[in-house]
Amino acid sequence: MKRRLAPALLIALLLGGHLPAWGASSWGLENFWAPERLSLSLQLVLVLTALSLAPALIIMVTSFTRLVVVFSFLRHALGTQQMPPNQILIALSLFLTLFIMAPVWQEIQEKAVTPYVNRQISGEEAAQRGLKPLKDFMLRQTRENDLALFVSISKTPRPRTAQDLPIATVVPAFMISELRTAFEIGFLLYLPFLIIDMVVASVLLSMGMMMLPPVMISLVFKVLLFVLVDGWNLLVGSLVRGFH
Repeated sequence: MKRRLAPALLIALLLGGHLPAWGASSWGLENFWAPERLSLSLQLVLVLTALSLAPALIIMVTSFTRLVVVFSFLRHALGTQQMPPNQILIALSLFLTLFIMAPVWQEIQEKAVTPYVNRQISGEEAAQRGLKPLKDFMLRQTRENDLALFVSISKTPRPRTAQDLPIATVVPAFMISELRTAFEIGFLLYLPFLIIDMVVASVLLSMGMMMLPPVMISLVFKVLLFVLVDGWNLLVGSLVRGFH
């Protein structure tokens, strides 16, 4: 059960920072996060809390957002309506996210979870150690302009390094950076399929076949092009390598 406390530990820091900021000393909760102080009931509450917040955290602090937005752009560019279905795109995005984030989770396990379970460090220190690899990952994908935007909005003093930024500033900056990157990739995906649509529409118009929807004809050529160039392999490979 103690091994399941890692997500709850990180969620606690993401939501509220470190315990002293909550007034732990004034309430006599300095050792609240010590493993030996957590009863079975409290452990169950923390695990359930972690599970309930897991979907939101996956969207906010991992590669999931970029992946699912790009796959949605691809489907619209192909013009295949609901193929592949949303369930397949979300499942593919989720498992690719697990693959991309695996080194980050492993570092969190080694530097934070294992020492905490072995009672070598306190809960507060474990949360700070566990948050650092996650923040490093987000900062690598975040533009400086987006970080500067939220620093100016929050009116916090300019930090010496990016690591000194609070998590409340890094997360929204990371998300809008991911959305920008996903839209850039989506634009590039649209271009070849848009050319096919224009060519097919011009050919049909020149042949006087105005009653035949160009989408029905261009769809065949777009799917054929995507299959011939091994589109899924190219797209997924480019997305995964973009995070390393």
